[in-house]
Amino acid sequence: MRLVLTSRLAAVAVTAATAIMMVGQTASAVPPGGDGKPFLGPLHTISTVASTVPANGDQNPYGTALVEKSVGDLRRGNVLISNFNNAGNQQGTGTTLVQVSPKGTTRLFAQIDPQNLPGPCPGGVGLTTALSILPGGWVVVGSLPTTDGTSATAQAGCLLVLDRHGKVRETFSGQGINGPWDMTASSRGEKTDLFVTNVLNDTVAGGGNVVRHGSVLRMTLRTHDNRPPTWIATTEIGSGFAEKTDPTALVIGPTGVGLRDGTLYVADTVDNRITAIPDALNRRTSAGIGRVVTTGQYLNGPLGLAITPKGDILTVNGGDGNIVETTPRGAQVAVRTLDTSGTPPGAGALFGLAIAKNPNRVYFVDNATNTLNLLSRP
Repeated sequence: MRLVLTSRLAAVAVTAATAIMMVGQTASAVPPGGDGKPFLGPLHTISTVASTVPANGDQNPYGTALVEKSVGDLRRGNVLISNFNNAGNQQGTGTTLVQVSPKGTTRLFAQIDPQNLPGPCPGGVGLTTALSILPGGWVVVGSLPTTDGTSATAQAGCLLVLDRHGKVRETFSGQGINGPWDMTASSRGEKTDLFVTNVLNDTVAGGGNVVRHGSVLRMTLRTHDNRPPTWIATTEIGSGFAEKTDPTALVIGPTGVGLRDGTLYVADTVDNRITAIPDALNRRTSAGIGRVVTTGQYLNGPLGLAITPKGDILTVNGGDGNIVETTPRGAQVAVRTLDTSGTPPGAGALFGLAIAKNPNRVYFVDNATNTLNLLSRP
């Protein structure tokens, strides 16, 4: 099922898609930082790596995480992917994680039984874009579950912690976790900070109206090689983000997050912008939505977010099939069209993405085709 952003963002999609097609595949009128060359500049080739649909038929790939080190059943260079929908295409009911190799081999990493969890997960299991791999091969994935694929039955969910073999070992719930939608992680020694966006704070009660209670949590963990991480502290570092339920998209709210030099960048989907929360690793209070980095122009409901090796911000649009590169100073320096299917072209096709280096390339999931794809050099 496509995640199609309706109402205001759908209207924006038509005009934005038209403008992007007029400027072509790369926009570079404003020089970026660093060496002056956009990360996306040499990347022109789009290829399909593999289907993300496992044997049980789960659909709608959302989260992506690059495996940096081989451990257990995780293999270096592979991409781990979470599925949000079941075989009946009901949102918030997907229970599987698949692992895809660069050569296109797909293997099931985990199929989670909502009835057999080691801890509470209010509402059950519906795996979201919140996906990270921690030291020791511990995998953390978010759950925003429904019982019938509609926002009316959406519940708070949890974070599920799986070991290197795909077995759920613990759950994190409560303390502000309410519809965990996306996530990034920062590890230093035995300490890991998870940065988690939440999209269900009063959202269902809003009945489709915009409410401004979306949040970003910093969850501090102590990691161990042979036993699950210990959750030791939680701090709300971002608040007041716009969020709402949607009959097609289920829920729209703050999505992708990426950390660079202590600043956390957030894809503020409803308000069509990227914001920055300063001192994200240490702050003890909320920065609200943070500083607005960029808004409008080529952005069109930004969802997934990743940081390039030189510090630029990549986002993929929910309102069209484009990926946009933005400098930390807010200059949108490059855009690529990744999907043109549907109406408006590419709308609802994109979500999670992951950057690989040496050579530079971008993996992204396509919800329209249920595949993992690659943007690379010719």
